[in-house]
Amino acid sequence: MDPTPDPARAAPHEMDVAGSLLDLVGNTPMVRLGRVGAGLECDLIAKVEQFNPGGSVKDRPAIAMIDAAERDGLLEPGGTIVEPTSGNTGVGLALVAAQRGYRCIFVMSDKMSAEKVALLRAYGAEVVVCPTAVPPEHPDSYYSVADRLTRETPNSFRPDQYSNPHNPAEHERSTGPEIWRQTAGRITHFVAGVGTGGTLTGVARHLKAMNPGVQVIAADPEGSVFSGGTGRPYLVEGVGEDFWPTTYDPSLVDRTVMVTDAESFEAARRVTREEGLLVGGSCGTAVHAALVVGRELGPEHVVVVLLPDSGRGYLSKIYNDDWMMDFGFLHSAGPSAGDVLAAKAGDLPDLVLVTPDESARDAWALMRDLGVSQVVVSVSKEPPLAAKEVSGTLDELSLMDLAFRDAAVLERPVSEVMRPAMPMIGIGQPVPILVDQLGAAPAVLVLDGGHPVGVISRSDVLSFLAARSDGGRR
Repeated sequence: MDPTPDPARAAPHEMDVAGSLLDLVGNTPMVRLGRVGAGLECDLIAKVEQFNPGGSVKDRPAIAMIDAAERDGLLEPGGTIVEPTSGNTGVGLALVAAQRGYRCIFVMSDKMSAEKVALLRAYGAEVVVCPTAVPPEHPDSYYSVADRLTRETPNSFRPDQYSNPHNPAEHERSTGPEIWRQTAGRITHFVAGVGTGGTLTGVARHLKAMNPGVQVIAADPEGSVFSGGTGRPYLVEGVGEDFWPTTYDPSLVDRTVMVTDAESFEAARRVTREEGLLVGGSCGTAVHAALVVGRELGPEHVVVVLLPDSGRGYLSKIYNDDWMMDFGFLHSAGPSAGDVLAAKAGDLPDLVLVTPDESARDAWALMRDLGVSQVVVSVSKEPPLAAKEVSGTLDELSLMDLAFRDAAVLERPVSEVMRPAMPMIGIGQPVPILVDQLGAAPAVLVLDGGHPVGVISRSDVLSFLAARSDGGRR
């Protein structure tokens, strides 16, 4: 009798092994947000894109754009990929570059987390960091710098995710059909953040082709142009814009929900702590918008929210309590900077702004008329002011010193006579931290949810402490 066959020596079946990392992109899972959506009557389901090899939804268009460039002869062997990115598209492109032997240069704004910069460099990419608080046409903007580097770098190709039609086309080909199949066609609402608009546009094209009644909701940061802003700075990364990309088709969007930084970060932290799903800030933007929409819907509705990435790239920011406290998103127990600000004399404004192009004389007249000793210099006076828009400080002591030496200085623009911006402190920081800050500067700028809301001087703290002492003796 033949011996029992040894399974280890049996004829091998075809191995289930991907040819490369790029073959693992797509077919990401969906999960019900049962705890975060517990108060909703509708079904809230997340499309979890952090399961792509590069950790984000951007892997999909990255491969599609490079495939098309190779087919069209726009990217030759040994060439260089140049792209402005918030980080995630860069990682996707870096994966392709590593597999196919390309060099990468990525241009990022200075609001991006250190983890994102380090991650791109880990893939061997060169990273150029540019200022956030400049318009797109400024030579130092990350769009302009990317254009210049593309021109100056031999054998280079810029995918330009903001105008490349293969960006939305890939989501129409893959992401949209996956969502339709995974929900068995029951989806009634699709929610996603808008950056390039490629994800929202591509998915919307497919879903509306399958069912024109599917509602598409764009989640957009406060300040971004898509929800009526002018592109002013905000802290959430990878979503929103200061211009209208051609990859975004707003005609497919049924509703746009504006979301503040505070709402984005609170939602992201909530998803992480209640669902065990570590997500990024732009995921929080989308989840908050989905909750806004979901509260209006009944049990027959299925809301799908796309979560573009993981929170691993934001550990030093939105998952760092110190950072959150510094920008006024969290509050300590006990007396805080906000209490000191609230106790200031009611006849004095909390925050007085001048722009860099105003004359020093006009700024001084404003200080005199309002009875304040310093003003904040900002590129904008329109609320809500962003911390990145603050460029300096003008105070009467330094202005007096300059005018004493040369009275003509009063006719010069504020930008030429201002001092560096005063230190910033979160509104929830405890009073001892505030006192420490004022040991090195005569005044500090208070941030609430990332927005400057007032100035606190040493005199303000003394008045606050004196009032508390008087109250304790009564």
